[in-house]
Amino acid sequence: MSVRPDVTTPTTAEDHRDGFVPFPADLAASYRRAGYWTGRPLGELLREAARAQPDRPALLGDGDTALSYAELDAAADRTAYGFLAMGLRPGDRVVVQLPNVPNFMRILFGLLRAGIIPVLTLPAHRRAEIEHLTRLSGAVAYLIADRLGDFDYRALATEVTAAVPTLRHVLVLGDPGHFTDLNSVSAEGDSLPEVDASDIALMLVSGGTTGLPKLIARTHDDYTYNATASAVVCELGPDDVYLATLPAAHNFPLACPGILGTVATGGTVAFLADPSPESAFAAIERHRVTVTAVVPPLAQLWCAATEWEEADLSSLRLLQVGGARLAEVNAREVAPALGTTLQQVFGMAEGLLNYTRLDDSDDIICTTQGRPLSPDDELRIVDADGTDVPEGEEGELLTRGPYTLRGYYRAPEHNSRSFTPDGYYRSGDLVRRLPSGHLIVSGRIKDVINRGGENISCDELEEHLLAHPAVRHAAAVGIPDAALGEKVCAILVVDGDMPSLVEIKRFLAERGLATYKLPDILRRADTLPITAVGKIDKKALRAEA
Repeated sequence: MSVRPDVTTPTTAEDHRDGFVPFPADLAASYRRAGYWTGRPLGELLREAARAQPDRPALLGDGDTALSYAELDAAADRTAYGFLAMGLRPGDRVVVQLPNVPNFMRILFGLLRAGIIPVLTLPAHRRAEIEHLTRLSGAVAYLIADRLGDFDYRALATEVTAAVPTLRHVLVLGDPGHFTDLNSVSAEGDSLPEVDASDIALMLVSGGTTGLPKLIARTHDDYTYNATASAVVCELGPDDVYLATLPAAHNFPLACPGILGTVATGGTVAFLADPSPESAFAAIERHRVTVTAVVPPLAQLWCAATEWEEADLSSLRLLQVGGARLAEVNAREVAPALGTTLQQVFGMAEGLLNYTRLDDSDDIICTTQGRPLSPDDELRIVDADGTDVPEGEEGELLTRGPYTLRGYYRAPEHNSRSFTPDGYYRSGDLVRRLPSGHLIVSGRIKDVINRGGENISCDELEEHLLAHPAVRHAAAVGIPDAALGEKVCAILVVDGDMPSLVEIKRFLAERGLATYKLPDILRRADTLPITAVGKIDKKALRAEA
């Protein structure tokens, strides 16, 4: 059974907006007048495509199998009714931790149509993140795969259900063990709940730049615009085949334009579980993929792999690269190696998206990280005192606009630091703006390591390191790396013998830390350098490491 017998009072649907920071009424009205917000719930994107072209392929499965738009639309409805039949209600939060599999789309659209809010977590997240996000969101259900590689998510679910009292259901894709089979969640019905487009559609997970990750509540209105406007910039159409290469719960492959933008334009979606060149190139050839998105280390690897892989990549017309800055030398390799147009994407799950355009010059595409998606994206570039810097000078990027959040979910203290009084989001990114409006990203001001496109909070890692009985002081810094962008280096002041890297990794994994957050390099220090204001001098540590 998947129901916890010791829980008798489910979370009320009405409390899902407690801790949600809405857009100010005047700005919301202006976004509607401008046509950015159209009142379309996300679940309707699939419905509209199914009405327009019911027989076109919406989703490619293993081998040559495919689901038409009509078939996927009907499957999403049955799934929505199934969730409601098992007692879930509109406004309930459900933690979703699924790999890149075709069922992801049916389940996502089923939740959206039922008015149930998916909290989209990554396959790499472990107990520390999942327990925190489940508790923070007040989730009543947890949707998982049975296992991925050698990791058993059912064991993780057992730990999380024991720790979080709101969690009443665990649904498993694959062998459910003693939980419930997710594929059995299906029912018929004739009336789904009415969904308010201004309400929360789904929750994304922040990169966790300070401490544990935050929840980003995206509304139907703003996220529909996010996906559909991005599809226009990328010139998506019904003949496009989008390959979800990065984890589908990421904002980038989900809605930039990603899966949702492809559905909105009547294209076809395929999923890739293994982004290695051998697997990816075979999928591109087999499905005649036209568009996909990768992070810089994958782009570099794919370019190199054309020397030994012989797959036909001629269908690929657009390769999006984002998640971290792509060095110019690597950017200039993409078109010659892969025979496709490069599009640099600089954005954040919190909102603002910047794209190089398909008709930009090669120099702009290879040297900048794009310009804002929306005419009403408001950007400020400021110095350490919050004063706007002269055009072309480096500063921190602040932003607000029709698809940028106004506050993290249930995080008032963090919001007081992350947003200005007039609602600008402090991105923590250091940028320069060209006269054309294109941005060049030069770094971060927050204490974060970007490893292969994943943001790792130094604060969070250091807190876990300090729990080790031998560690007296700890610091985490990013070390430049040609393949990953940065590697994670942990510097420890210890009592007695220095633990090995293997021991530290095992200790952190046992504490439930995600694998991608584990240190790559370990250093011992007698003391940690301190700045004039008494903080650990990370700049000095990076120089030494």
